[in-house]
Amino acid sequence: MAEITTPGPVSIDNAQLLAQSIQSVFAVEQMSIGSGSSAGIHLAGTLLTDSRRAYHMIEQECGRLGYMALLRQKAGRALVIALPRAAPTAHPRDRLAVLWLALTAVSMLLANGLSQAPSLEWLLQNPLAGLPFTVGLLGILLAHEAGHYLVARRLGIAASLPHFIPMPLSLFGTMGAIIRVRSPMRDRRQVLAMGAAGPLAGLVIAVPILILGLMRSQVAEIMPTTGTFVEGNSLLYAGLKRLIFGEFLPSGGRDVFLHPLAFAGWAGLLLTGLNLIPAGQFDGGHVAYALLGERARWLSRLAVFATVALGLLWSGWYIWSVLLLVLGQRHAEPLDNVTSLSGHEKGVAVGVLLLFLALFAPIPMTFL
Repeated sequence: MAEITTPGPVSIDNAQLLAQSIQSVFAVEQMSIGSGSSAGIHLAGTLLTDSRRAYHMIEQECGRLGYMALLRQKAGRALVIALPRAAPTAHPRDRLAVLWLALTAVSMLLANGLSQAPSLEWLLQNPLAGLPFTVGLLGILLAHEAGHYLVARRLGIAASLPHFIPMPLSLFGTMGAIIRVRSPMRDRRQVLAMGAAGPLAGLVIAVPILILGLMRSQVAEIMPTTGTFVEGNSLLYAGLKRLIFGEFLPSGGRDVFLHPLAFAGWAGLLLTGLNLIPAGQFDGGHVAYALLGERARWLSRLAVFATVALGLLWSGWYIWSVLLLVLGQRHAEPLDNVTSLSGHEKGVAVGVLLLFLALFAPIPMTFL
């Protein structure tokens, strides 16, 4: 069969042709043509085989006719929605990705150098003081974004290069990076792969960096002074400190004073944990949606209330509650949202969500 590369016309003739071509896997009970924002062929009926096999054929036949296939379920009936394919568009902004990466590296170098500098003169004499932190955290963030990008390429999902966001006046010198997914994911399996790839790849780098940095850090008595920064504890971070120093810290007026490399590793754990919040477009939201489908929306709403409550411990959670309310209530819905994960894939999803609990810090940071 020759592939049709231009969008097929939305007509009753094409609707009948599509219904006939998929009749071995889908029994059509109702047919309609949408208009406006719902323009497309709408077929309601019953799946005659398992949803994964059915969608494979539906996708092929829709593609042959120049459509993109959606498989949905509503009120106990399966829905096939065939939408005209949009023409691909160019994205020249990808060429700026390397520039933004370089600017972010400079921003991180400056931010960490300022945090160490007793004076501006000292920083001018030691311009590379923030290099260990910059190399460590940038390596973690690069691994995270590379995980997303490489999985997208492997799955045939169109995605942009990662665009890093410099922010020199912040604690870390960056707001992280974003990747734009330019084509819909096929099914929940792909949603899971995209959501889990970044955090897992980042942790592969973050944990060794943190361990190496902690081995170069010192435990000493806490001497609070104005502007002192105290990093928050997660289960994983506290466990690694117990493993290396033989005691839970902080305790007894003692704490670990982080080497810049350890600070980078801790920051990597913190940012990964925040990214795994099971809501909306966050990586944890992708994993939750892959596992729970539409029911994951309850987790997104719960996350808003949870951050409001946590604001009693750390005021920064109030900002996160607003972000989750505005940006965290929409999920990345795949083309086929009917087919659920296999048993093994559900285990991976549960494991990633449990990882969120291991990385979560109720009080991420404290300034004295």
